[in-house]
Amino acid sequence: QVQLVESGGGLVQAGDSLRLSCVASGGTISNYAMGWFRRAPGKEREFVATIRWSGFSTYYTDSVAGRFTISRDNAKNTVYLHMNDLKPEDTAVYYCASSPRIVPPRDEDEYNCWGQGTQVTVSS
Repeated sequence: QVQLVESGGGLVQAGDSLRLSCVASGGTISNYAMGWFRRAPGKEREFVATIRWSGFSTYYTDSVAGRFTISRDNAKNTVYLHMNDLKPEDTAVYYCASSPRIVPPRDEDEYNCWGQGTQVTVSS
């Protein structure tokens, strides 16, 4: 069973950048779509970004498009989320997840393996 571990979160100021990493162990993620989700305080978990197994297709929620970039290095079994121009509304616990779907999904129900999350806090 693949295990996913996120890192890279922290406390930053509005306008700053962060790079989150998600490292897989116990198996390869090279055949899986990978996604990032987040849960803000008092809110439901929401889709942030997803990437095809090959890395050639990416999709973003509207609120982060143009600021966040999802990427992957299958040789390192790692997925990244580069976050630029962070805003206070980006404050959340960020989770990575894997999906066996060919077309990377936005629906969290299509993901079957999740990390424990990493906290991102953006101060104004």
